[in-house]
Amino acid sequence: MRPILPVLWGSLLLATLIPAQSPSPLLPPAASQTSAPPLPELHAHATVVLVPTLVRSSDGKPVYTLSASDFTLTDDNQPQILHLDEESSAQPLALVLVLQTGGLGAQHIDDLDRVSSMLDSVVGNVPHRVALISFDSTPHLLLGFTPKTSSISNAIEALPTGDEGAALLDALSLAVNELRKEPPAWRRVILMVSETLDHGSHIRQDDALRSITETNTAIYSFAFSSTRARAAKESGEIVHNDKPGPANGCMGHDPGTEPTHGKKRAEQAWDCLNLLAPPLRLAQMALIAGVNALQQNTAETAAQVSGGEYFRFKNAATLTSDLVTLSNHLPNRYLLSFQPQNPHAGLHHLEVKLQDYPHLTVLARTSYWADPSETQK
Repeated sequence: MRPILPVLWGSLLLATLIPAQSPSPLLPPAASQTSAPPLPELHAHATVVLVPTLVRSSDGKPVYTLSASDFTLTDDNQPQILHLDEESSAQPLALVLVLQTGGLGAQHIDDLDRVSSMLDSVVGNVPHRVALISFDSTPHLLLGFTPKTSSISNAIEALPTGDEGAALLDALSLAVNELRKEPPAWRRVILMVSETLDHGSHIRQDDALRSITETNTAIYSFAFSSTRARAAKESGEIVHNDKPGPANGCMGHDPGTEPTHGKKRAEQAWDCLNLLAPPLRLAQMALIAGVNALQQNTAETAAQVSGGEYFRFKNAATLTSDLVTLSNHLPNRYLLSFQPQNPHAGLHHLEVKLQDYPHLTVLARTSYWADPSETQK
C-alpha cells in the first residue's frame, strides 16, 4: 500500500428513462429515507427518454446558446417532439470514480493523484455525492456515496496495487448498480480511468451493454492502451448471438441435415436476423454491433454508448488537461427529452442533429433500451 500523501458499433449511445414522478432534486437520499418510498427501477415503460447532448464548435469549445427548435431527434427513424430542460446544469450530481489498480493500471496508480486534485473542479458548484470503486480481477467498492470529496481524495491517495486482472465491465456494472440507488432527478456520471480492454469480467458482454445503457448514466473514459498481446487475444473472442432460429440456433448445424456448403457466418447471421420482425431485427443488429464494439475497445465503447466522452490517457499531464476539459463540458450539456409511443422491446436507435449549424459537432447518446416485460401491452 502506498503511503497517504497530503492533499465505451461505436455509434450506439443508450438514452435513459425516468419515471414521471421524481423526488426533489435538492434532497439527497439520506434526507428522505424515512418518508419516501423505495426508488423505482428505471425501465423503458417510464414516460420520458433523456438524451444529454453536448454541442461543440470547430475549436472544441462547448456551445450553450441553442434552443429546442434547433435540434431534431428520431427514434428508429421516426421524428419525435423534443423538450429542452433549461436548468439541467444546476441539477445535483451523483458521481462514481472507477479506477483500475490491477493489470496495466498498477503502473498508473501514482497518476491517479491528479483525479484527486481535480475532483472539486469536476463536480462543480452543485449538490453532489461521490463514490469510489477500484478494480483488478474484481471490483471493490472502497467508499460509498458521500458529499465529502476530501474523503474520496484520501482514499485515492491510499490505493493499493491490484492483481493482474482488469475486470472493467464488472466494475462498470457495480458502479451503475450503486447509481441506481441515487434519486432519478440527479445527474448520474461515471468517471473511469482504465486500460482500453476488459480482461477477466464475469458479466456477459450483452448484459454489460444493457446495464450501462438502460439508466441515465454518462460514462467518461480516460484510457491507456492495452498491450498488443491482450488486444489480439480479446479481439479474437468476439461474442456472436446465435438466436433466434431453429432448435440448435440458426447459427448452428443440425447433424441430421446437410451442411451449409461453406456459407459464410456473416451471411448466415444475416439470414438469422431476417427471421425476426423488422423492429426486433433492428434491435438484434444493434445489440450484436454493440457487443462486438465492446470487444474492440471496451472503454471507448462504454463512453460512446452512454453519451459520455472518451479521452486517450498518455501521462499524468494529459490526464490533468482532459479533466479540465471534462469539468467544462459536464455542466454545459443540453438535456433533451421526449416521450416514446409504444416502444418495441430491445434497443432503439436515436439520432440527434442540428438543423442549421453544419459547422457544429453534436455528441449525444444514440440508443435506449426498452424492457420486453414492460413494452407488451
